[in-house]
This record gives sequence, structure tokens and C-alpha cells, in this order.
Amino acid sequence: MAVRVVTDSSADLPPAIAAELSIEVVPLKVSFGDEEFTDGVDLSPAAFWDRLRASEVLPHTTSPSPGDFGRAFARLDDDGADGIVCVTLSSQVSGTHQSARVAAGSFSGRCPVAVVDSLSVSAGLGNLCRAAARRGAEGADLATVVAEIEQLRHAAAFCGTPETLEYLRRGGRIGAAQALLGSALSIRPLLRFDKGMVEVAGKVRTRLRSLSWIVDSVAADYPVESVTAFHADAADLDVFLAMLGAQVPDQEVVVALMGPVMGTHLGPGGVGATYFKTAVPG
Repeated sequence: MAVRVVTDSSADLPPAIAAELSIEVVPLKVSFGDEEFTDGVDLSPAAFWDRLRASEVLPHTTSPSPGDFGRAFARLDDDGADGIVCVTLSSQVSGTHQSARVAAGSFSGRCPVAVVDSLSVSAGLGNLCRAAARRGAEGADLATVVAEIEQLRHAAAFCGTPETLEYLRRGGRIGAAQALLGSALSIRPLLRFDKGMVEVAGKVRTRLRSLSWIVDSVAADYPVESVTAFHADAADLDVFLAMLGAQVPDQEVVVALMGPVMGTHLGPGGVGATYFKTAVPG
């Protein structure tokens, strides 16, 4: 049987794509105060956004345990996998990668498991999982899949913008005065994910300019592969998709609804794009 892929729910993979590519998704836990949910199991992305808008406190997420990953590895081993590549949320922002490494280290005497740090989050992680699953389905062995994904992650781009500064303020990323002034001036920060960490690439005024910056980033890297538009329940998603689609008319743009991990910090209405900068396997 082929090499199989395991990831965590922060990958924000559309369920139909995860099922089509037989990707095993290990969920994180999401807590709103004393209420705890399992991401994507008893708390859908849509339900998460409803709760976030209504909540006075930000939720927090808990990484899967080594046991959670170990059980996922066992299911695939029992299913006849030749090998397992586990691609995780960036180790710079979560302990999820370490949990997967501990589980892999304890998974002895069964099919081989390799753990790869995506250096990304959300749909950026999801894109790497899709590429790995396709290569595994094509018959590539575990060493080949791992080598290609480790190389491919350095060709990945991830850029986005929030619709509001409120959630960056509530999460302690910016001060209250900065958030108030930024909102009054309609300032939108431009965010990139680089070397496993979020960084501010610049600031513009107005929502349209921030959307244009994302599309211009794609244009600057063209030709690109595996374009995915991610969003945090954005009301103007159709506008963004039209702008992005005009830039990549040769691509089928995948749309991913963000969940709690990145979504809590980006806040409702955030949008972005992730893609590979050059033609790549998968």
C-alpha cells in the first residue's frame, strides 16, 4: 500500500479534499472558557466563527497529545500503509510538532513514520499535505516523499490580512491605542509567514488595497502552483476570489475556511493566499 499522510487540524483542509486524498487529520482541542471542543469534530469551522464573534474572551487551543498521533499512526499501519509522513503545524508556534515526534519515536516495530515541520500554518500546511499525499499515491517511497516535502516547504508562500485589528489587540499582538488608531485610519497590516513565524510585511489603508497586495504578491511570484485562498468567514470572499482568479486564470483555486489556530489571531473576515512559487510535484 502507499505512503500515507497524517496532519493536524490546523491544516484547515476542506473535508472533501482530506477524504479524497486519504489524509488522516488529528484534531486539536479548542476551549472557550470552561467549554472544551474537538476541532472539526464537535466544533465545525462555521460554528467556531459564530462562537468567536459572540465570545468576550479569546479561545485557546491545545495540541494533540503523543497518544492522539500514535493512535492515528496505528490506524494507518493496520490499514496496510507502507510508511507514514506526518506533516505538522510550524514548531515555532505550537507544541504539535513535538507531540508528533514523541509519538513517532514510540512507534517501533511497525511501519516507518517520518515527521516533517511544515514551517507554516493553516492552508500553507494543508498544501504541503496535499502534495505529500499525491506523491504517496503515485508510488513514491517514504524517503522520497519526505525529501520532496522538506524541499517544497521552502518554495511555499503565505500572505494574508485581517479585516479588523480587534483580535490582534485581544490576543496581545498590538496595543489598545495602536488598534484604536489603526481602526480609525482604516489601516490593514499585511502578514507573511516566513521561516515558521508570522511577520508584518507592511501596512496599507483600506480593505481593497490589502486585498490587492495579496494578489500582487501572487503576481510577483508567477508562475505559481497549488493556489489556495483561505478566509476567516469573510463577507467579501467572492470579491477576493474574483481578483485572485483573474491573476491565475490557469489554476483551480482551492478555498479553505480557517479554523481556530490561525483564525483566532486573524479574526473574522481575514483573508489570504498560499501557494508554491515554482512548478512542483503534486
